[in-house]
Amino acid sequence: MDASKLNQLKHFIEQCKSNPSVLADPSLSFFRDYLESLGAKLPASAYSKSRDVESDDDFEDAGDEEQPKVDEVEEEEDDEIIESDVELEGETVEPDNDPPQKMGDASVEVTEENRDAAQSAKAKAMEAISEGKFEEAIENLTEAILLNPTSAIMYATRASVYIKMKKPNAAIRDANAALQINPDSAKGYKSRGIARSMLGQWEEAAKDLHVASNIDYDEEISAVLKKVEPNAHKIEEHRRKYERLHKERAEKKLERERQRRRAEAQAAYEKAKKQDQSSSSRNPGGMPGGFPGGMPGGFPGGMPGGMPGGFPGGMPGGFPGGMAGGVPGNVDFSKILNDPELMAAFSDPEVMAALQDVMKNPANLAKHQSNPKVAPVIAKMMSKFGGPN
Repeated sequence: MDASKLNQLKHFIEQCKSNPSVLADPSLSFFRDYLESLGAKLPASAYSKSRDVESDDDFEDAGDEEQPKVDEVEEEEDDEIIESDVELEGETVEPDNDPPQKMGDASVEVTEENRDAAQSAKAKAMEAISEGKFEEAIENLTEAILLNPTSAIMYATRASVYIKMKKPNAAIRDANAALQINPDSAKGYKSRGIARSMLGQWEEAAKDLHVASNIDYDEEISAVLKKVEPNAHKIEEHRRKYERLHKERAEKKLERERQRRRAEAQAAYEKAKKQDQSSSSRNPGGMPGGFPGGMPGGFPGGMPGGMPGGFPGGMPGGFPGGMAGGVPGNVDFSKILNDPELMAAFSDPEVMAALQDVMKNPANLAKHQSNPKVAPVIAKMMSKFGGPN
């Protein structure tokens, strides 16, 4: 080339470096296109303001502007579900916190003499109960239990006295002892059920009283159940109500999360579509220099060894179809952007790194073909480039 022309070219390039706006001259659009085909990234000042082309920086700004679309699906603050009080009826008593009463030793061998003595002590206790002398009755029943610790009825009887003394915790301890000795003790279940109702343990009380009634029904059990069951039913309904509310809140939270993800995917698609359209306007005859930035990671524009801004002609290493002559200019990118599997793959850094590596140097395809995550993505992409069926 003529030395003077070389000097002119050198001077022109120096001007472009110092003032990229020189390239905004419409007459130099061919030179801009050439630079872009080589993968050059030109500043916004290199384009005419009248030209409907955006730089990569503009794409990033546009992405920021689109972000509110994603934020439209805001996660609502999950107000804490505060359970209202259940309106219950019936009187309760303060728990008794006396030291545990004396219990018999079940490992002691009970003689006939001890049994007779225990029955005698029990008889004295019953007489004391009839006279309202509950403390005396407890003393006699305790003596009877120590003499015959294998008698469930002794414990159940003492439990009934503790109930009269409004000591439900002591009554429950004796009822448990009676039921341990005899699991079918109606008096044991009855005493424990009444004691639990005194403490406001309505559901547990109802269960015990129903068992007692099934074993040996009496009028007292029925009378207590009429007071206990309404409260037990209210508590059960209350629990179901709030379990339902918690479940509904969890389902709403999941739905909001699904909507948020759909909004993010839609925003990413719109951004990719906008970038694709803008890139196509720069290279109207063929595939733009690199996939649009909307796809995670972005494909580099322009590749050596093939048509500028597109796939190289005749992809080696087994791309489906051979793709001889490069990618056609009428590729429908919506096929890629609307493919959820491809869009999901593009969010994988490993897949994107491999695709970019291949785009930069097609010869690198061979080293990625054994990767089970990358090979199917490339094959699917190439099937999209095959044009309409």
